[in-house]
Amino acid sequence: MNLNTIDPKEIAKFEAMAAEWWDPQGKFKPLHMLNPCRLDYITTQIAAEFGRDLTGPAPFKGLRLLDIGCGGGLLSEPMARLGATVIGADAAARNIPVARLHAEQMGLEIDYRHCAAEDLAREGEVFDVVLNMEVVEHVADPQEYLTACQTLLKSGGLMICSTLNRNPKSFVMGIIGAEWVMRWLPKGTHDWSKFITPDELFLMLEKAGLKPVDRKGMVFNPIKWSWSLSDRDLSVNYVTASVKPA
Repeated sequence: MNLNTIDPKEIAKFEAMAAEWWDPQGKFKPLHMLNPCRLDYITTQIAAEFGRDLTGPAPFKGLRLLDIGCGGGLLSEPMARLGATVIGADAAARNIPVARLHAEQMGLEIDYRHCAAEDLAREGEVFDVVLNMEVVEHVADPQEYLTACQTLLKSGGLMICSTLNRNPKSFVMGIIGAEWVMRWLPKGTHDWSKFITPDELFLMLEKAGLKPVDRKGMVFNPIKWSWSLSDRDLSVNYVTASVKPA
């Protein structure tokens, strides 16, 4: 198996923006806007899979969680606050000190590492949960990457994976709208040809040895200026849940 799915050009894009991770009005503004919607899905899926009560203190205590492609820690930090033991990994070296510094300022203990999924797999690391958010469309070989992520899950473990659908609407919304018109992201952040349809992603997950159990769209409402989950509309952004069979 090819253990190097990193695309150097994609890493360079995020290296250039590393200092702006925690600026809600900066180049990662779209993720700050999307984060409540992502967290809603993630926490609900983890709670359901592991029988946790989200209203209790530290509901994810005892769970070992990997945030792959963690960036500045926008998801790692809330997972740590919920009690999980969090490892944040990113192939872009400049993201790690930004994430570490912010976690320290917030009084959070998070193990941030400059590495790829394949590195962790070679080291024999295993996790109850793998968060794989907005990463698969940036790697050189999605199938090999997802297979590496599967090896990181314990038997019965859960992976949450989100990406963008590939169709005319996603080109208009994800490229022209987000990058050219609204300028939420620098031009060239995304390559539409690398977007993956939900059916394609499900097939990749199954080929990697995982069992897809759920998928939902994440839909932006320009009137309310907010994101929400949808059972029907997966036309642009969407998120999936899959488990590693026991």
